[in-house]
Amino acid sequence: MPQSPLLKVASLSFERDDCTVFQPISFSVEAGDIVQIEGANGSGKTTLLRLLTRALEASSGSVFYAGVDIDQCLYDYREQILYLGHQPGVKLNLSAEENLRWMSPASTAPEAIVSALADLGLRGYEDVPCYSLSAGQHRRVALARLLTSRAQIWLLDEPFTAIDKQGVAFLEQCMQQHLNQGGAILVSTHQDLAITGVRKIRVEPADDAGGF
Repeated sequence: MPQSPLLKVASLSFERDDCTVFQPISFSVEAGDIVQIEGANGSGKTTLLRLLTRALEASSGSVFYAGVDIDQCLYDYREQILYLGHQPGVKLNLSAEENLRWMSPASTAPEAIVSALADLGLRGYEDVPCYSLSAGQHRRVALARLLTSRAQIWLLDEPFTAIDKQGVAFLEQCMQQHLNQGGAILVSTHQDLAITGVRKIRVEPADDAGGF
């Protein structure tokens, strides 16, 4: 009997204010896959990723994790996804180290937190309150989650925002390593990725979307 894909999206759509945001979309993702989500600004790329986290509830369609509707295995599914959105989501009154500890699994060793921040270029800034850091450094604190997470599926929404070329190269290296270890990635970006095997899907706005 054929094995179910790691993630399957079936005719997923979303309505806001009685308007359909994007045309129903279907695709599947296997372990080791990277899927780049493309579409014009306002077409619904962020909405699609948020639907996959269940931060938003779909108007129609289904999402399956390892062959099971995520509504039936939501706890297990959420343990296996890591979402990084447009905003870094750091708490300004906490230090970089405190933020990463808060955002990482409870069992993460303190030295792993410090090492992850160092790898993202934040050595020496571990104890600095995030209100004193730049936008690029906030992004690096958030991206350090990729080094402490144990999630198999990464959902990345414009992850290259506010980082320099060196940061882009390091992030692509992290993504490639995650894929090599059997992880899966869905990424929304306008940037060409220096990663092998990228598969692209396009989000098309619905006729009545009105520009979301």
